[in-house]
Amino acid sequence: MTTFEDRENAFENKFAHDSELQFRAEARRNKLLGLWAAELMGMSEDAALDYARQVVKADFEEPGEEDVYRKVAGDLGDRADEATIRAKMSELMAVAKDQIMNET
Repeated sequence: MTTFEDRENAFENKFAHDSELQFRAEARRNKLLGLWAAELMGMSEDAALDYARQVVKADFEEPGEEDVYRKVAGDLGDRADEATIRAKMSELMAVAKDQIMNET
């Protein structure tokens, strides 16, 4: 292999690795968000875990995070406003990334 091919492979591997980490972090953030929302709704532990799984699945409806926001906002109703939910999503993304990085 040439140096160029080595560099190309390294960039491709880094891109794949970074994409996987981002996917895992988003899934973790969605789970944490679901657990947070479940707590606001007063769910039991088992119901909260099931709800968190539903929030993770909601992310597969369309690209981006709007599907997750809509799910949680619709389920929370007046328990949390848009700014609160979006701030929690941002906060939990940082937590999720930290958790993922400390696992690997």
